[in-house]
Amino acid sequence: MSLPINSVFVLGSALILLQPASAQVTYGKKPQLPAPFATSSAFKSPLWVRPPKGFLPSVPAGFHVNVFAKEFERVRFLITAPNGDLFVADTGAGQVLVLRDPGHTGGASDREVFADDLKLPFGIAFHDDYVYVGNTGEVVRFRYDKITSKRLGEAEHILDLPSGGGHYTRTLAFSKDGQHLYISVGSSGNMEIEKDQRRAAILVCDPVGKNGRVFASGLRNSVGLAVEPTTGTVWAAVNERDALGDNLPPDYLTSVKDGGFYGWPYSYIGDNVDPRVQPQRPELVARAIIPDVLLGAHVAPLQFAFYTGQQFPEAYRGGAFLAEHGSWNRASRAGYQVVFVGFKDGKAAVDPIPFLTGFVPNPGGFRVNGRPVGVAVAPDGALLVSDDGANVIYRISYGK
Repeated sequence: MSLPINSVFVLGSALILLQPASAQVTYGKKPQLPAPFATSSAFKSPLWVRPPKGFLPSVPAGFHVNVFAKEFERVRFLITAPNGDLFVADTGAGQVLVLRDPGHTGGASDREVFADDLKLPFGIAFHDDYVYVGNTGEVVRFRYDKITSKRLGEAEHILDLPSGGGHYTRTLAFSKDGQHLYISVGSSGNMEIEKDQRRAAILVCDPVGKNGRVFASGLRNSVGLAVEPTTGTVWAAVNERDALGDNLPPDYLTSVKDGGFYGWPYSYIGDNVDPRVQPQRPELVARAIIPDVLLGAHVAPLQFAFYTGQQFPEAYRGGAFLAEHGSWNRASRAGYQVVFVGFKDGKAAVDPIPFLTGFVPNPGGFRVNGRPVGVAVAPDGALLVSDDGANVIYRISYGK
């Protein structure tokens, strides 16, 4: 791990060792990776995903964690609205919810259904007088009252998306100037060549769904999608392919270039060729971009949020908090935590370090205490993290 000399992080070695050794900022340099099939691939999904009574995850010294909200069907994406309300995708219920903490108690006492009868809703974004929602096969938007968060009309369909296959989430993010809507669409399988070029890609269109095109490709499943607030650069957290071995390939967090190609399915982490994919495309592999931050193999990164609050110590400000849902294709569990990546001048500058941990009592066992999914920054600077294993939202605060 390489921390800048002015970093104020104080972390014990036990926490550091939880993060896979391959987690690193690459600075565009090709990392050394194991050979394909150097180890066999394990099928090891958790069989018990429920914390014991009174469980709370672990946080670094000086931080505190509590349950902000609970009792969801499958809680996933989180986003703070311009007025400070928390919008939540309860994907299992087919709903978007609005949560509030009017008494500033650290827990959500108000809950409303903003929209229901949705099909696997995930991504949520705000633009002008609309709330945009990514259903698995379309983008819809709802006119709403920006003061009360009340919906003012029915769903307006603005864009068709490919549906079906193994990756159903559709994440949304608006450009800094509000003129472009970015949409992530995962692949339909593990490493098969797609017939629909809109899959394994990030799409872009205008706010009414017109002038759509592929913004970047070769991204197997970029569930995490956000715009870095100072530079306006698009960033994505990508779930790489399975069944190449315990430690291959790393999942990653990266800035995304317009027209960029990131390898899938032909190669990974630059020009490392996947021997299973035929026919190959060497001309594409030659221009595959090396991602900015490697996160470790099979950690399954989902939502991330740039820390724009003031509550946490200064070293965290401007960096990214990222939820790792956790491995199923690895003999010893990896992920199942929230990591922090320090940024400087809008670029990743510090290797990922564990932040919210304690979900895996035994890395070789079949029980886990939760699976982090969504991350959002509350108006008071606290961090909110959804867990679709325990079906709760945790709140992490600093100080007293």
